[in-house]
Amino acid sequence: MANPKTATATPDLEFARSLCGFIDRSPSPFHVVATAVEALEAAGFSPVDLEAAWPGGGKHYVARGGALVAWIDTDADAITPFTIVGAHTDSPNLRVKPQPDMGRANFRQLGVEIYGGVLLNSWLDRDLGISGRVAVRGSGKKKDQITEQLVLVDRPVARLPQLAIHLDRKANEGLALNKQTHMAPVWGIGVAEDGDFANFIAAEAGIKAADIVSWDLMFHDTAPSALVGPEEEFVSAPRLDNQLSCFIALEALLATKGAASSIPMIAFFDHEEVGSTSATGASSPLLGSIVERSVAGRGGSADDHHRAIASSLVVSSDNAHATHPNYADRHEPDHHITLNDGPVIKINANERYATDATTAARFQVACEQAGVPFQKFVNRTDLGCGSTIGPITAAELGADTVDIGCPQLAMHSARELSGSHDPGYLRDALLQLLG
Repeated sequence: MANPKTATATPDLEFARSLCGFIDRSPSPFHVVATAVEALEAAGFSPVDLEAAWPGGGKHYVARGGALVAWIDTDADAITPFTIVGAHTDSPNLRVKPQPDMGRANFRQLGVEIYGGVLLNSWLDRDLGISGRVAVRGSGKKKDQITEQLVLVDRPVARLPQLAIHLDRKANEGLALNKQTHMAPVWGIGVAEDGDFANFIAAEAGIKAADIVSWDLMFHDTAPSALVGPEEEFVSAPRLDNQLSCFIALEALLATKGAASSIPMIAFFDHEEVGSTSATGASSPLLGSIVERSVAGRGGSADDHHRAIASSLVVSSDNAHATHPNYADRHEPDHHITLNDGPVIKINANERYATDATTAARFQVACEQAGVPFQKFVNRTDLGCGSTIGPITAAELGADTVDIGCPQLAMHSARELSGSHDPGYLRDALLQLLG
């Protein structure tokens, strides 16, 4: 671990406040992409149609569902390598079922499916809103045409009330929650009828319920993100894993002009929390296809593409576990990770992370050049280690990869906790790499 006293970068609380605003505007993966696209277009980036001929150099992006790739290849030649910062837009949550209307005991409820590794108890007794997208049928001659529309109900409309301690005297000895029977939110009084939820969403979206064909909708905590602590040293927010990395990568790309030595690129994937195997996940050909077509758009050959990949670097940015003060025994005793001591280089001998000695060194040097402290994480050997997009992206793209991230507590909770200094530290380190 680097000694934080050697760091020269100044903590940036305003940057942490901007992070809070980004998260609050982005309760679903689709909203993450929409928020990022708005910022990219304001900075002069233009969209690329995957079905159209590929453009030459410039500032471009591709958005597809909950995935986004953006890059700057102005003045680059065909063999210029890429520096790619990867992250993911999804977080564990409660997804609304296709036929959600249900109820018991004169309460109207909504059926949900658990998405990813949710800490179920963290969703109890929270004011919940709804966000995501709906697929909408056209009208008239375009009735067979399907369009996508974002939905955001950012006010409390549902709640998962916890069972009173009087009715479960052993609750504090270990709360057992059944995903099917205990996690259906309450959202009204009376008898549930088929179509209640569709009618509600249609009214919120300003469309007809009959025109809604399907949806990808989910619940989110409506409490705003905040800096907390006597000196605002913490960020308390939902979806820090991994919208924190998305925000930092986006801001770093917007701040770079594009170095002649490499092409700066960001790649946000969906479905990391459920294995990344989808058309917009890290296992998809999306990133590899865009990299290949970027080379071709600059007049490069297949050989040029392979030469560019051979000297490229992927920085897989996904949050890391900080050492929990109440459960320090769950962590590797010689690799304690603390908040506000800089980004974490994640290492695992069994390839749960893609970091190797060379890529770790490249990121470490970038931190040193930026005056940023850094830490190194190794999982406790007798506990299972999670993974992320790093190994998947490395295998799909074939580029050198390092797994890094900001430290946090309460990972996969409806509400997570990170340090308010670390986002600025990671931004500065990424700027050093992106040029």
